Amino acid sequence: MKRKKSKVKDMTFCALFTVLIAVGAFIKIPVPVCPFTLQFFFTTMAGIILGKKRGAISVILYTILGLAGLPIFAEGGGIWYVLKPTFGYMIGFIIGSYLTGWLANKKGWEDKFHLFLASFIGLLAVYAMGMIYYYIIGNYVIDAPIGIWALFLYCFLLAVPGDIVLCVLAAVSTKRIKKAIGEIL
Repeated sequence: MKRKKSKVKDMTFCALFTVLIAVGAFIKIPVPVCPFTLQFFFTTMAGIILGKKRGAISVILYTILGLAGLPIFAEGGGIWYVLKPTFGYMIGFIIGSYLTGWLANKKGWEDKFHLFLASFIGLLAVYAMGMIYYYIIGNYVIDAPIGIWALFLYCFLLAVPGDIVLCVLAAVSTKRIKKAIGEIL
């Protein structure tokens, strides 16, 4: 019976973070080329709070729901979204959540500095995947070429300061949340 409760609890928390990520897609600050949203914040929190596997599962579920046609991505939804240059960030969110969860739940990484570091490393994975995908899709698939400097400027330099703040916020808030829900989780 205990394992069944554990599965239900896991599914509930994964679903909760899937919803939070979807809500985060609609909380956005307009930035040219790549919209700045709170998706990264919630995918990072999913990794820290739920761990690598369940955190990544919640992001995968979010991605599947969006690709299935639910308009929960920052710019809509549907299978055609894989042709949008920014879809690489979705792939990066999965990798980043897994990586952040793996690092944040290692022994000795429980303090705020290490949680920030885990979040930041996850952020680098998100940006690496997002920018590589953006460049390939833009230049070779949809004939909307973007140069390396423009890609770096619009898809990294303009957005990364806000995401670094989100790394700090995730490290501080998830530490408190984990403490508050420790018995439940």
